Amino acid sequence: MRRLAKTVVLTVWLLITLFPLYWIVVTSLKPKAEIFSVPLRYWPANVTFEHYEELFSFADFDVYLLNSLMVSLVSAAIVTVIGVLGGYVLARFSFAGRGAVMMAFLVTQMIPLFIALGPLYLMMSDLDLLNRLAGLMLVYVAMLVPFATIIMRGFYERIPVALEEAAQVDGASRLVAMVRVVIPVMLPGIAATFIFGFVQVWNELFLAITFIDSEDAKTIPVAMNSFITQYDIDWGQMAAATVVSVVPTLVLFAAIRRYIVEGLTAGAVKG
Repeated sequence: MRRLAKTVVLTVWLLITLFPLYWIVVTSLKPKAEIFSVPLRYWPANVTFEHYEELFSFADFDVYLLNSLMVSLVSAAIVTVIGVLGGYVLARFSFAGRGAVMMAFLVTQMIPLFIALGPLYLMMSDLDLLNRLAGLMLVYVAMLVPFATIIMRGFYERIPVALEEAAQVDGASRLVAMVRVVIPVMLPGIAATFIFGFVQVWNELFLAITFIDSEDAKTIPVAMNSFITQYDIDWGQMAAATVVSVVPTLVLFAAIRRYIVEGLTAGAVKG
């Protein structure tokens, strides 16, 4: 009975979780006349792909998709590399001000982003980085590096220093020991950090809509926001854009799902 009750509860919870995604997919396949039909249809009477055709024919969504992919992948990669190096320093070295650095990283996560928006906008304008993907990447990297460094420091502290010391006894330098011994053990943590950075950048709207106004540099969240006008919301195209925007994230999760699970559940080192 206990197992049956658990199965029922988890099944209901799964259906509740998946229903919004199902409804978005169904809405993207409905003709405009059926989206708000009464009574509501849980499957379109006439399946159509007109919203997807309009999305890529008139909205230049392929450009926005490529922009988001480039910004998310590059930003997440840079953040992960800096987090790996910074986390190693904070976990393995003792130096004056280490506690202050950690505190500064933590404090930056408590400050609302909009407080720094004005000075940040002026800085970006002076550097001629408005409406540039490189400028957006720079802002995202600066925003995510503190948290990524804290995460990586936690993963390093779960790995015994004896692993590196054993490699150094065999003649390896600290850098070689880190690359060949520690990094392979850290792959789950690195994957989790990369996914965190990618998802944060992929879904971010506030900064992107502030610094990007050019059609050629828009990302997916900014483009989807343009479907909301003063008098109407194009629900069909928005649903189609949502379905398309979910695909890269699902592919990335599926590709490295093993490392993500290990990274999220890492609590000890296998030895």
